[in-house]
Amino acid sequence: MKDRMFEYFDTVHRISPAAQHAIAEISTEISLPKNKDLQPIGHTCKTIYFMVKGIARIYYYKDGVDVTESFEFENAIIARVESLFSGRPSRKGIQVVEDAELVAIDANRLFQLYDKFPEIERLFRKIFEADYVNLVNRLESIQFHTAEERYNALVAESPEVLQRIPLKHIASYLGITQVSLSRIRAKK
Repeated sequence: MKDRMFEYFDTVHRISPAAQHAIAEISTEISLPKNKDLQPIGHTCKTIYFMVKGIARIYYYKDGVDVTESFEFENAIIARVESLFSGRPSRKGIQVVEDAELVAIDANRLFQLYDKFPEIERLFRKIFEADYVNLVNRLESIQFHTAEERYNALVAESPEVLQRIPLKHIASYLGITQVSLSRIRAKK
């Protein structure tokens, strides 16, 4: 599983074998069954995950309603960065929506490697910058696009989404009811 992670890292920023070894030493491979929390709401994030197989969602509750903020597919880094960098508990959780295999990286030990391996710091800076851009794009999508346009974009980016993710989570992600999602899907 770690090999897949390093293949992904190479697409972002190539690091030396010594840096790869250092990251491998602070990483563990984990498996989680469908619908389990990777990190529950209220947890202080101290781990950065790489999704080898499966899908996760970041979610929260608003007025008692389960809201999906984002989906993370294979070859993605997953962390609650607001908690990771602030040291405060997150108001959001991470749940796997299908059986998942992940690599868990101890964040505190990773950050200690930054001084010894500036290439690792650069790699993760690039990863977190890309995630920030994705977040801004998501916010702008909510602001400027209709639910139908957001649905079409989601299906275009990840065609398998309809087979792999429950419709209630897709509707929540789009900010609509399941009935509205059914109407959108019926037009296709």
